[in-house]
Amino acid sequence: MIQRIQTLYLLIVTALMAVTLFTPLAFIGVDGHQVTLSAFAITDAEGVLSHASAWLGALLAIATLLPLVTIFLYKNRTLQIRLCGVECVLLVGVALLIGAFVYSISNNIFADFDITWSNVVLRFPIIMPIASVILTPIAMKAILRDELLVRSLDRIR
Repeated sequence: MIQRIQTLYLLIVTALMAVTLFTPLAFIGVDGHQVTLSAFAITDAEGVLSHASAWLGALLAIATLLPLVTIFLYKNRTLQIRLCGVECVLLVGVALLIGAFVYSISNNIFADFDITWSNVVLRFPIIMPIASVILTPIAMKAILRDELLVRSLDRIR
């Protein structure tokens, strides 16, 4: 299980998504007002909850746990391939939802201010779903290669 390269890819995806889940994703500040986007909440500078982002948090939590579960299903490689496909869809959804929240924050909360992208500070964890979208198909390809190898060995016997 651990010696397979796809296990390492899936562990890296799990770690990247865990970092994304537990760190702030973006800061938006205009005229002394600052809003922080994290996985489960959108808070202002005083820590007061301005909006709940529970859908983003739920998607990030599922996208964190799914590759970890996929690792332990090593005896059922076809299910692993399907779960990697589901993970890719979830990661694209997470990336789109993060973009929608950043756009929503800049337009709704700061509607009275002139927002420019210089006021938006995107943190490093915001690109981790994109990196995970790259690593998950690589893991899926390695799982498929293992499955084809096992099938070819079954034909020889």
